[in-house]
Amino acid sequence: MASVREPLVLLHGFMQTGRGWDEVVRQLDGERYRPLAPDIRGHGAAAARRPIDFASCVDDVAGLAGPRFALAGYSQGARLALHVALADPARVSRLVLLSATAGLENAAERARRRAADDELADWMQADGRLMTEVADRWGSQPLFAGQTAEVAAAARADRLSNEPVHVAAALRGIGTGVMASLWERLGELGDLPVAVLAGERDEKYVRLGERLAAALANATLTVVPDAGHALPLEAPAAVAAAIDAA
Repeated sequence: MASVREPLVLLHGFMQTGRGWDEVVRQLDGERYRPLAPDIRGHGAAAARRPIDFASCVDDVAGLAGPRFALAGYSQGARLALHVALADPARVSRLVLLSATAGLENAAERARRRAADDELADWMQADGRLMTEVADRWGSQPLFAGQTAEVAAAARADRLSNEPVHVAAALRGIGTGVMASLWERLGELGDLPVAVLAGERDEKYVRLGERLAAALANATLTVVPDAGHALPLEAPAAVAAAIDAA
């Protein structure tokens, strides 16, 4: 009798699609997992789905994977993964958070970030704006510095699967500026096994990863050598190993 493969939900980063997980999936044991890498609202095949907010995106994930599943998220996807796990911790067998934060605690800082996100969304939605312009501006951030030419090209190609008006809507709906802080709720995850990963060059998210791991009852932190923010593309083998070990 064939073994039942474990559902594994993989949530992508902002301005990417589920294809951003392809290299990680190739590294995983195909007999152990049933990988599910959906496009999040505002992106890819789900670009036109509305409304775009955390509650609706959580419902999308909850309806995807069955009664119990493993869950991994990168950046925007990690923030969404925390919302999914907090909505129903009993359904999640283990959680893997890549380049993650639990949000901005300070209300003034959150307001500044929301204003900055709104300004960027306005720019994205300007008449005649091309997705190439949007993708190149996003990819030029210091956050992605140090990527190999191959990784940068793969990230750009995935970004070009999107449309400015829809990624702008996602930024307004599930961006860091609009997200309530989840730091005080992390204890609700109890002893859920959590693997936290951050790239060695991604110093801000190393610090956030240290804080997340300290705040969670059953968490490990892995700092991935010679890697930056985009771990599913930069270090797919390390990500796959963390999913296996979580």
